Amino acid sequence: MGKRKDHQDDGMDVDMDSTTEETKHNSESDDEDMDIVNVDFEWFDPQPAHDFHGIKTLLRQLFDADSTLFDLSALTDLILSQPLLGTTVKTDGNESDPYAFLTVINLHEHVSNPAIATLANYLLSKSASNPALHSTLKQLFSTDSTGQVGLILTERLINMPPQIVPPMYKMLLEEIEWAVEEKEPYNFTHFLVLSKSYTEVASKLDEMEARPSKKWKKAKAKKSETFYYHPEDEIIRRGVGEENAADFKFEKQGDAADSKRAFSDMGIQSQGLLMLVEKNEFGKMVGDLENLFKA
Repeated sequence: MGKRKDHQDDGMDVDMDSTTEETKHNSESDDEDMDIVNVDFEWFDPQPAHDFHGIKTLLRQLFDADSTLFDLSALTDLILSQPLLGTTVKTDGNESDPYAFLTVINLHEHVSNPAIATLANYLLSKSASNPALHSTLKQLFSTDSTGQVGLILTERLINMPPQIVPPMYKMLLEEIEWAVEEKEPYNFTHFLVLSKSYTEVASKLDEMEARPSKKWKKAKAKKSETFYYHPEDEIIRRGVGEENAADFKFEKQGDAADSKRAFSDMGIQSQGLLMLVEKNEFGKMVGDLENLFKA
């Protein structure tokens, strides 16, 4: 069943409407004629009959090198078991594969689910890269905690425009409000956003050369800077503050940096990213994301 439709021109303006939802994104090619490609994006509730493989593939992309540590099939089933919460974005109708999704999972409500238990333990251990965040999550995850943590899982194909993100978050905020009114277990005190970032690293191909390049030497001495696959993550991180954010290394990272090197002397090293948002800040965060992509 289709959700509300927005109207978006040139991938920039998004005008929310309470009854319809449709977005047009125009992207320009590099051709001399500057051909315009029109793509209609549609928002849907998660569809158990159609979205299993698409969402599982996006989850594998989200968890990157550590995706094999989790039961992604069970996690996908859980996401699809709550179809009135969360959104998928498609371009070819309801039965097509999602190109993006966003949802939230109550880590406390599903603590007995082995897939969630494994994931919660993983997230807690990875938050140790920031002692302040780790201490907060340890308290929130404890069995006697009065807090309720909603884990936000979201991912999209690399060529999807970031303008699709604010509507998904806005719809999630509304759906949570509706669910709480219906006494559903979504009265969260905190939201934990899981994403990815990356750093530039010296290529091992350069390391093997007899005389490393000047760029390699300079990069080796320079402190790693964090970059973001998704521009909204930088806004969210700025809002929560460094005490509530943590980059962490994947357990199974391997030597992927050179395989991800393109048109650059540097390789890139993907890493996980956790950001904790308090309930009273979530609405402001959504507003900040809307403002980010205004024309």
